[in-house]
Amino acid sequence: MKSIIKMENIVTAFGNRVIHNGVNLEVKEGEIFGILGESGAGKSLLIKEMLKLIEPKSGKIEVLGYDLSKISYSQMQNLRKQWGVLFQFGALFTSLSVAENIAMPLKEYTKASKDLIEKIVFQKLEIVGLPKEAANLFPSELSGGMIKRASLARALAMDPKLLFLDEPTSGLDPIGARAFDKLIVNLRDSLGITVVMITHDLDSIFSIIDEMAILADKKVVAQGNLEEILSSNHPFIKRFFKNEYVKTRLVNFKT
Repeated sequence: MKSIIKMENIVTAFGNRVIHNGVNLEVKEGEIFGILGESGAGKSLLIKEMLKLIEPKSGKIEVLGYDLSKISYSQMQNLRKQWGVLFQFGALFTSLSVAENIAMPLKEYTKASKDLIEKIVFQKLEIVGLPKEAANLFPSELSGGMIKRASLARALAMDPKLLFLDEPTSGLDPIGARAFDKLIVNLRDSLGITVVMITHDLDSIFSIIDEMAILADKKVVAQGNLEEILSSNHPFIKRFFKNEYVKTRLVNFKT
């Protein structure tokens, strides 16, 4: 499969505080790729570097064929049209309706007519499983699950090739979380997008992630599918997957 993202020898530091010291990972086209790690390991920072929101101290990042250290302004604008981002708490603009939130990237990056934008907004609402009536609601009027779906609709507004998700099931009840997982898989399969997600949700890890990278000791200590990760003897991985729930899932996974 074609590589969509490559990070090579990434060093991230703030003054004398080193967060990443030689991170290497690769995301392939069409997969749901998980980034796992303990709190403070710099998972969100990695995604911010992929989005060029912050710059690493050193190393090389390629996204959709672009070298982010050499990219021009116009190329960067083109690249931003090819990805969507769902932030952990949705990051919807509270003063805008759901429809206005979804329409924002279309107004910023395209010259689409008002009628076309409205059509796209309702199409995206349908894709993420929200009713048409949600279009006129404001974020304060939405449940946690609806906020996630509205934010996902906005992330999909430009028909991206690449979707970034930061803890997408955080704050959802178990039923809502599993429904959101199913939605992510359906979107990947139907739209042909590549998904990069930060998660600590064990159900997501066991059920929808194709490949993952484990951050510990300021670098990626393991990358691969679940079976390959579970074969690692790294102390963090052993701790992360060591509890009764995981043991039960492992029995089902192996059978």
